Amino acid sequence: MEEKKMTDFVDPKLVPKRKLYTGAEIPVLGIGTFGSDKYGAREISDAVYGAVKSGYRLIDCASVYQNEKEIGETLKKLFDDNVVTREELFITGKVWNDMHGDGEVIASCRQSLEDLGLDYLDLYLVHWPFPNYHAPGCDGDSRNTDSRPFFTEEFMAVWRQCESLLKEGLVRHIGMSNMTIPKLEKVLPLCEIQPAAIEMELHPGFQQPELFKYVQEKNIVPIGYCPLGSPSRPERDRTAEDVSDMELPEIVEAAKAHNVHPAIICLKWAVQNGQIPIPFSVKPKQYVENLRCVTEDPLTDEEMDKIRKADKNCRLVKGQVFLWPGATSWEDLWDLDGEIKGW
Repeated sequence: MEEKKMTDFVDPKLVPKRKLYTGAEIPVLGIGTFGSDKYGAREISDAVYGAVKSGYRLIDCASVYQNEKEIGETLKKLFDDNVVTREELFITGKVWNDMHGDGEVIASCRQSLEDLGLDYLDLYLVHWPFPNYHAPGCDGDSRNTDSRPFFTEEFMAVWRQCESLLKEGLVRHIGMSNMTIPKLEKVLPLCEIQPAAIEMELHPGFQQPELFKYVQEKNIVPIGYCPLGSPSRPERDRTAEDVSDMELPEIVEAAKAHNVHPAIICLKWAVQNGQIPIPFSVKPKQYVENLRCVTEDPLTDEEMDKIRKADKNCRLVKGQVFLWPGATSWEDLWDLDGEIKGW
């Protein structure tokens, strides 16, 4: 059999899409843009250019990533070079925790639009469900004495501003991130406009089956961050007990069977499981292979089942830098016993 020739381009038409409740479509895999503290904003924006040129159509951005101006320059170049049109892209933005005040969500979104050089965002997320702020690049022991627990009224004031952004046409969809079932139970009945998507940590070693099922049943699309177990995550998000997804026996076994890197198995699993992973890489070979893997050679039902059973319930992004005075552990952020802490 003739060996298939690999190229540096994946036809976007071959990349499956998921439908949001509005009927709009979003690609099943995107390129993340977190990592300026390690790689620099310019290297990340260069990766965005290469990724879009290679076939990506979903870009996951956030104001706190400190690279939206550089990505905006990249987007302009992509448009000017006729690589892609604005309408062909699905671009996500996020409001950071220090912009939750009255009018600040709208101001933050307008600033992101200005930095990115866009008239609208396809999706705008509330990055974390509380105003607890930490400086970019801080260590894991950092705490802000002004931090406080989640409060429904405060969150809904932020959400009302997101709804206003949608009504003004500055965003096409709004969503949430880093939520829990108890928090969603409080806020979803109060939403005039429901979230179209929720971003959450999802990878083979941390599958969040209860939250994942809950979100899907509400007709909300789950977007998975850390889909490869985030091997390049900041030092503050590392503990000795963390599981390495790409070393899980079930992942390694499937990688050998498909003759691919274990990272590819993590992404195939994510897409076939019903989520939208947003892996990050500045290396062309990696980000091209990441996209191509969702267009060919799917995992078998048996492999999917083995990976499902490999869940270690190991949260990697624990969020301890967001703890408020009096909170005892990072677990207080995640309502593990079904109760919202700090009320």
